[in-house]
Amino acid sequence: MMSSMENTSVPENTVVLDVRGLTVTLDGSRGPQRVVDGIDLTVHRGEVFALLGESGSGKSMTARAIMGLIDNGTVEAATLSLGDTDLLTVTPEQHRRLRGVRVSLVMQDALSALNPVLSIGDQIIDLIRAHTPVGRREAEARAVELLTLVGIPSPEKRVRDYPHQFSGGQRQRILIAMAIALDPDLIIADEPTTALDVTVQAQVLDLLLSLRDRLGMGVLLITHDLGVVMEVADRVAVMRTGRIVESGPADDVLTAPQHPYTLQLLDSMPQDVSAAADDDGSAPILEGRGLERTFRSGSGRRAHRVTAVGGVDLSLRSGEILAIVGESGSGKSTLARMLVGLDSPDAGTLRYRDQDVTRGRLRDRKVLRRGVQMVFQDPYMSLNPRMTVQQIIAEPLAATRTGTPASRRERVAELLELVGLDPDMASRFPHQFSGGQRQRIGIARALALDPDVLVCDEPVSALDVSIRAQIIDLLCELRERLGMSIVFIAHDLSLVRHIADRVAVMYLGDMVEVGDTEEVYRHPAHPYTQALLSAIPPQTRAERGMLQRRTRLSA
Repeated sequence: MMSSMENTSVPENTVVLDVRGLTVTLDGSRGPQRVVDGIDLTVHRGEVFALLGESGSGKSMTARAIMGLIDNGTVEAATLSLGDTDLLTVTPEQHRRLRGVRVSLVMQDALSALNPVLSIGDQIIDLIRAHTPVGRREAEARAVELLTLVGIPSPEKRVRDYPHQFSGGQRQRILIAMAIALDPDLIIADEPTTALDVTVQAQVLDLLLSLRDRLGMGVLLITHDLGVVMEVADRVAVMRTGRIVESGPADDVLTAPQHPYTLQLLDSMPQDVSAAADDDGSAPILEGRGLERTFRSGSGRRAHRVTAVGGVDLSLRSGEILAIVGESGSGKSTLARMLVGLDSPDAGTLRYRDQDVTRGRLRDRKVLRRGVQMVFQDPYMSLNPRMTVQQIIAEPLAATRTGTPASRRERVAELLELVGLDPDMASRFPHQFSGGQRQRIGIARALALDPDVLVCDEPVSALDVSIRAQIIDLLCELRERLGMSIVFIAHDLSLVRHIADRVAVMYLGDMVEVGDTEEVYRHPAHPYTQALLSAIPPQTRAERGMLQRRTRLSA
């Protein structure tokens, strides 16, 4: 991978974006709200400038102001220029003509950003012809050229395919192809890797850097991921509540932070918090042997069986954190559903406390569902918006007829305190909480029946870095206080390394490697494990300088 360290010295006359005193005020039902408050930043040709901050800090609003996409508020600045063009004096129509030609935006969610009813070729062709006087044949040739440039295989054929026919990483590459179609001076990449697996993330970052170097563009990278910043940024600005609290060369900011908030973000990077469970030779608390699960796909002559999990063996010791890692589609979530009894395996056996609960009697399944509980990935979707927190957490107690209404209220108050929330919040609804608070509520619900095992399916992937650290600390504290075992499912290997006692690696439905965490990380035996490890963003700037890619998977 090309290192951005080669681009730390840039002549002053190569400034492609100059922002001074930018303020964005949005109109709302409660009156004007200032979401960006007097920020300064410059981006030079051939550099990656990272705007780092958590959700709600104003990063995306800054990007929208530069793109001229603020339509429900006002934008003010002492200077807001794109090269020699003053963006404060252009008309909306002139600003529209600049988009794609001088400045392009790569959005976070490629599936939402692409039109589902148009082929990707038509979308690129429409973009080119809207800004340049070329015929369709010439525009189509350019579309194929762009898809080749961003690494889409068989571009001559795939130019006719639709967005849903591509993987997440390929869709992100298509957005990048559209962004560079008209050779802009500046690309604004707004969280371009947040929804991607670690290897695909590495590929997209490599692509942005290679295009930056080949085409000489400036890149404004908006992100909350410190690992991404450490890997690719030349300069960085840290944003909080609409203001830039610290900025400078990335090496300086990330190795010697001056502002307490920057230090807080760096402290939120994964730390060693695991305490290995003792292997006393006793039977595993949860054990699967030869677990298989297949699904029917398509209909009629196109119908076929898809193997989601194929013959997996798994064991979980008492008090242990077992991490299951792998990319999207590897079978992790399907395995999780089988472990908690939401899905039944087509073959194999599942034992809980040495009792066969695979397809047993209703009483056996109830034992499993009481002793093994699940924490879901999305704290926004996993809580019923029509129920209060009291009702949500007490629901497992009511469903199992545990306790009286009064004792359930006491139990809910106890659980809220256990996960770090005020018991007085029990009367509120989910929309009145932040993402991190909602995940705490989900954990409290999972703890209601005093389970022995928590199965956590990507429990922090939707959260900001500091909130993520809080939830991880909470899970590890609960493991220590309550003696629970935890199955932690993730695709973030840098996180898993610091919390898990053992790691199991899944690939295309199979478990290809299992072992003690440090042994797997230091001496990975399977090529797929090596590829996952090679794609982890560095945790320090020194590590970034030494990082060598060993293997790279295609998107």
